[in-house]
Amino acid sequence: MDGWQVNYFISPEAIAYIDAKAKAYGPAGAGALFGAGWWFWADAITTSPSTVPFLEYLPGIIATLALIMINCIRRDDLAAVDPFDDPSYCRSRFWLFLSYIVSFSAVVAAVWIMLLHYSQHPEQSAAEKWPGVAGIFQVCLILASGLLFFLARTPADGDGYDGYGSF
Repeated sequence: MDGWQVNYFISPEAIAYIDAKAKAYGPAGAGALFGAGWWFWADAITTSPSTVPFLEYLPGIIATLALIMINCIRRDDLAAVDPFDDPSYCRSRFWLFLSYIVSFSAVVAAVWIMLLHYSQHPEQSAAEKWPGVAGIFQVCLILASGLLFFLARTPADGDGYDGYGSF
């Protein structure tokens, strides 16, 4: 499939419209997702009849750190063509890879905490199990907001890079 392009499936006008709207509303949507993620967690710890240990706060904190790590990279650093000319190309790719590892470890930690602390106690009520489910919602929404914000940002110098994301 040489020469495969998205233009075969979506009209260029639709791509331009989506690109303009993503740049306009993407950061607001990312902020709403981030706020909703922390809102789920705040609701869970305030409505839980028992005290939520600090260990269960860590996946949300790690996901927030991953969001910051992902958005520390400029998208135009990832659009470079030749990996042998500029060492920042490899550093930016490595930092993005490392930030994805941190983000997926936050998801794994949230699932692990839910399975370890909440699924082994069937006698607990739904209100007592809610922090485990809310932790997964929190991490997924925070990471979705980081990805949306990363994709909705415009490149720094506007050198013709018009794709979504860096891949």
